Amino acid sequence: TIDNREIPEPSQTDSLNFVKELDAFPKVPESYVETTASGGTVSVLAFTAMALLAFFEFFVYRDTWMKYEYEVDKDFTSKLRINIDITVAMRCQFVGADVLDLAETMVASDGLQYEPVVFELSPQQRLWHRTLLLIQNRLREEHSLQDVLFKNVMKGAPTALPPREDDPTQPLNACRIHGYLYVNKVAGNFHITVGKAIPHPRGHAHLAALVSHETYNFSHRIDHLSFGEEIPGILNPLDGTEKVSADHNQMFQYFITIVPTKLQTYKVSERVINHAAGSHGVSGIFMKYDISSLMVKVTEQHMPLWQFLVRLCGIIGGIFSTTGMLHSLVGFCIDVICCRFKLGVYKPKSMSVFDGHVNSLTPLLSENAEH
Repeated sequence: TIDNREIPEPSQTDSLNFVKELDAFPKVPESYVETTASGGTVSVLAFTAMALLAFFEFFVYRDTWMKYEYEVDKDFTSKLRINIDITVAMRCQFVGADVLDLAETMVASDGLQYEPVVFELSPQQRLWHRTLLLIQNRLREEHSLQDVLFKNVMKGAPTALPPREDDPTQPLNACRIHGYLYVNKVAGNFHITVGKAIPHPRGHAHLAALVSHETYNFSHRIDHLSFGEEIPGILNPLDGTEKVSADHNQMFQYFITIVPTKLQTYKVSERVINHAAGSHGVSGIFMKYDISSLMVKVTEQHMPLWQFLVRLCGIIGGIFSTTGMLHSLVGFCIDVICCRFKLGVYKPKSMSVFDGHVNSLTPLLSENAEH
């Protein structure tokens, strides 16, 4: 016969007992726990260290860092934007600016504006300019500061030259050339020289014949020069550069390598040629640029919440375990050094026989003892 009786399910008490047997953290009754002053001191130090490290870890969690990824730039069909803000110590009718690329193609400079200004800066502008030069000098020495600037870019911190706070009384003896140009993504030459540029079938030329050599003065200040879409807050290598010409016939050359990034950057070297000392060429400001084939992707990274919690648990558990082991080790060493070799603690008792008795008044066994 088949017994159809149902097997009774284990009671709730049995399940609870089974769960209790799996407890990896058994509780010790307070009557078996002994507290000491040394243990309390170590606990206070441990909790203080936990609080301090957790506090500093929170600031690490809130901080960000920059991640750099490199890849080949495959975009050769789009246009490259050049953002320009340069002040030249010559009148606007005497200078012209344009771009000539590697294919001898003259790029239209319709996006550039010529504004008559005073070359000397106001006191507030001069203070800003000195601060900018100080930052640029530190950047050349401490390259890690570039991460700080990239973070400021993300926040949109302003870096443009502030407007004049006073009305100038000097004559407008300089020309501020500012605006933008769109060029092909090939090597080229942006230059500012004497005379306005005119195109012709074999290139272009500048009408410099009507300008006297005595008026040549290519002292200049680069307030801003960048490539790509203009991003507020970024500092470019040539921002704040100021050159004063010692002679009328001088050529300033800048050799620029453009590294395509989402925060378009470049590196630069420069050279000054004095034609009055025997060199041949055209006086002016020439910026020869080339484009790197590698592209850098710069992204801002942030510690995820789960990683912060894991690090926080590691700090608390590590300090708790380490201080417990150190406390036990120090206590053991103290017991060994101070207690084991204490005078008289482990000395065996000396026994002497006198009148058939030991010094503890215990009678000795003898042959005449009754059994």
